[in-house]
Amino acid sequence: MLNVLNRLLGKNKPQKPKQTDDVKYLIVGLGNIGPDYQNTRHNIGFMVLDHIAREKDVSFEPARYGDKATFRFKGRTFILIKPSTYMNLSGKAIHYWLAKEKIPVENLMVIVDDVALPLGTIRLKAKGSDGGHNGLASIISILGTNLFPRLRFGIGDDFTKGAQVHYVLGKWEPWELEIIQPVIQKCGDLITSFATIGIERTMNFFNTKPKADKKNQSEDNISDKPSENA
Repeated sequence: MLNVLNRLLGKNKPQKPKQTDDVKYLIVGLGNIGPDYQNTRHNIGFMVLDHIAREKDVSFEPARYGDKATFRFKGRTFILIKPSTYMNLSGKAIHYWLAKEKIPVENLMVIVDDVALPLGTIRLKAKGSDGGHNGLASIISILGTNLFPRLRFGIGDDFTKGAQVHYVLGKWEPWELEIIQPVIQKCGDLITSFATIGIERTMNFFNTKPKADKKNQSEDNISDKPSENA
């Protein structure tokens, strides 16, 4: 009798499953703001995000500590951030957006240039040291951990001793752009793969060596910007 009454009163009605919160990913491309830094090797993170925004038909808008764009893919929300803090304070912007959007650090991906990798090589890693990169050093210091995914984009090391700053802040050569453009497109697929099938499988698919041969690099268009913004 009690069961019959409960059914009549609706007490034993099956509960609808609660809708889970939208899964968010914070994708941050490192770089320096301003026209003097556009199309420089150090700004490859910005270039990758600009490509993704065009592919997804979204636009960047000014926001706190950087420009922001958002798109959805297979039930995931991707928040793209180009920090306006300059490279040395990249961690400040990332800390803010992780907290504001309540995104766990494992759902963060940082896109960064790397002179230790050959031009056009990409390496996705789940953790690691700063490798001497000021942007990564800032992030690790402010977040208090190096356990976050990062996509290292090889820009090569074709510079003489003491000329690294001028090299990384220098403009891309036309022949270099021919090599990196298809890799930039590949990075867009890597990022959505990271969010849908996980970092381990994505690393297996995308961590490959470039096929292009390296050409002779000219010394034109080298920036003479100071190193404090590197």
